[in-house]
Amino acid sequence: MRLGISSYCLSANMRDGKMTIYDVMDWAKAHDCEHMELVPFYLDFLLEDGSINVELVEGIRNHAQEIDLPLSIFSLNADVLKETEEERQAEIARIKKFIDIAHMLGLKKMRHDSASFRRPFEQSTPHDYEEVFPLLVKAGRECADYAAQYGMSTSLENHGFFVNGADRVIRLIEGIGRSNVKMTMDVGNFRCVDDISEIAVQKCLPYADTIHLKDFYIRDKERMPATGPRFGCGGGNWFETVGGSVIRGSILGQGDLDIWKILKTVKDYGYDSDISLEFEGMEECCFATETGLHTARVIWENV
Repeated sequence: MRLGISSYCLSANMRDGKMTIYDVMDWAKAHDCEHMELVPFYLDFLLEDGSINVELVEGIRNHAQEIDLPLSIFSLNADVLKETEEERQAEIARIKKFIDIAHMLGLKKMRHDSASFRRPFEQSTPHDYEEVFPLLVKAGRECADYAAQYGMSTSLENHGFFVNGADRVIRLIEGIGRSNVKMTMDVGNFRCVDDISEIAVQKCLPYADTIHLKDFYIRDKERMPATGPRFGCGGGNWFETVGGSVIRGSILGQGDLDIWKILKTVKDYGYDSDISLEFEGMEECCFATETGLHTARVIWENV
């Protein structure tokens, strides 16, 4: 098992101009991260004409080699459920371009979403999922087959409110039916659809090749009048789950998930791939990420 961080942890500092991606990589190396997951937030991987920013890609790849920090996976928000076939094909083409970028970075894993963007809960029912399931399968196969030319696997995350929950994600992976399609299992995101994380993790471990380790506070909506926008996540916002609770990101081990039980389940299973810490709470991001890394290491050693 390799423990590292997602660059998402420190994206608030990148947004505010306090850190560059190279600073984030140096921070990860200085804090004994065994790998770093790369997300494109506040990074212009594509130029205005749609071509790849080769200078940025080569700069990140070369810096990772210089400081001996393995890059583990590239993670991309995406939504293949556009209204028209033309829009769907354009989104698949965008995913493929980022698969090219991941290959240029020397990566063997690429996480892309199927429907990461928000939709009303009323349109996230099991019936809605079954209705668009063939589109999800088709897009997943096309992306996986494209990645296969590079010897890469693609990875689907339980992300957002639609392609989330253990049963839906497993069904999609099985439906795609490609040996190079795996799962990025986010232990916290299950709570967005009110799956019990400790149970969902056990279900999904056979499919996982990357784990996002995060924690949430979970509260009764009626007792939290200042919860912010219904779909606002990140930055310490409270947001509503499918079942009507409200949650917000916390420092790992300080929220309401049983991280001890989750990591014991992962360790007992014999999981031997990458774990990426994710932080999206309201605390200062470097402090929160450093605390989370320390907590993860202590728990892993003691479960």
